[in-house]
Amino acid sequence: VHQTPADMYKKPGEEVQLNCSHDIQDYERILWYKQLKNEKIQFLGYIYGGSGYPEPGQKYSAVKTVVESGALTVKDLQPEDSAVYFCAVSKHSDARAVSS
Repeated sequence: VHQTPADMYKKPGEEVQLNCSHDIQDYERILWYKQLKNEKIQFLGYIYGGSGYPEPGQKYSAVKTVVESGALTVKDLQPEDSAVYFCAVSKHSDARAVSS
């Protein structure tokens, strides 16, 4: 899993886009996390196909145009948004009933 940019500096009110890419076949879900200094990792959301959580229009929005890459946008940056952001990938966990 590759994440860019490695670091950045922005002013309050601006927005930032964090990119995540991978080459793991069959891993279609991108998950996003945030960790504030000296705190536990916080789950921000995921994107699978064209939908996911968080939904567009909120503080965080996630998009994925192809299976192997996606991006997280953090809007209206404030000092409390200063953190380490992580992306991870996983297989889609769609549970389906199987009849015998």
